Amino acid sequence: MKFIETGINGLYCIQLEPILDDRGKFYRIFCINEFEKINHHKEIVQVNQSFTIQKGSIRGMHFQYPPKAEIKIIKCTKGSVFDVAIDLRAKSPTFLKWHGQILSEDNLEMLYVPEGFAHGFQTLEDNTELLYFHTEFYNPQYEGGIRFDDLKININWPLEITNISDRDMNYDLIDGNFKGILL
Repeated sequence: MKFIETGINGLYCIQLEPILDDRGKFYRIFCINEFEKINHHKEIVQVNQSFTIQKGSIRGMHFQYPPKAEIKIIKCTKGSVFDVAIDLRAKSPTFLKWHGQILSEDNLEMLYVPEGFAHGFQTLEDNTELLYFHTEFYNPQYEGGIRFDDLKININWPLEITNISDRDMNYDLIDGNFKGILL
């Protein structure tokens, strides 16, 4: 695995390095020893999978507040997405900056999203699947979200939006009272 810095401290693109032969390919998607390179020592406690039917759909932008803040590692297993993380860490020099990249079943890249970030994606193909590895259990009491179209963030989604949940559509816009997440 190669861990590539994104320009936002703690947020990494992970490039997988396959072993190829006449049968196909083999690659590792998680190894605690490999992840020590980026000082990741937390246990993965939950793995989720999403399946999104329609191209252009958005899921996000989700996060959990402390003490249930979580690290997420995202891998696309079918189709492709424009995957986005927003830095919500109150004392970060990149507060409210976002990073987006394409994850696909073919490009063998993952996104490592640290605590204090919102995460979401837009599907670039129909019938797209993602795996999410989490260092914290889902806890609705600590759940938060940022509106996908908040002008203070100004995410440049690549496609017209075709589908989004009522919950994601109705998150509040960021105002002067939002000071970020203190970790």
